[in-house]
Amino acid sequence: MYQYYEGLIIREGTEGVPAGEVKKLFEEADWVRNLPEWQSEKFKLIFENSTWAFTVWNQDEMIAMVRIISDRIMAATIMDLVVSAPYRRRGIAKQLIKLSLQKLPHGDWFAHTSANNYELYRKCGFDVPDNQNNGTCVYYGYIQARKDGHRKS
Repeated sequence: MYQYYEGLIIREGTEGVPAGEVKKLFEEADWVRNLPEWQSEKFKLIFENSTWAFTVWNQDEMIAMVRIISDRIMAATIMDLVVSAPYRRRGIAKQLIKLSLQKLPHGDWFAHTSANNYELYRKCGFDVPDNQNNGTCVYYGYIQARKDGHRKS
């Protein structure tokens, strides 16, 4: 699936995501450093072993991504969500979370993240921990389904 967002292309899928593009985003986010070249294959494999993924492209450059692990029935966890610095504050992360939640709309969603990302997840409907450290943000789809009138209990 392809869709357009503010002149960028969003691709859905876990196959064929270039390891070099993933590694570049991880390095920019300071999630990896000084990684031996022989470990670069893992950036391809993490996508192939994920349940769902969305990548955002500006022509041939991957500028954002999210990958999800799920049982496809009850629960899902956002494993990685990153947007390249020049593209932040344009709603891309919110759009990626929105697309992700659509994959399992009545399921329980989790996002282990740092405190500086809490407001983003709060704006996307997640319950956010009250501590100042890293934690897990939670989105209970069944509660939202109740609010939307799709479930009675």
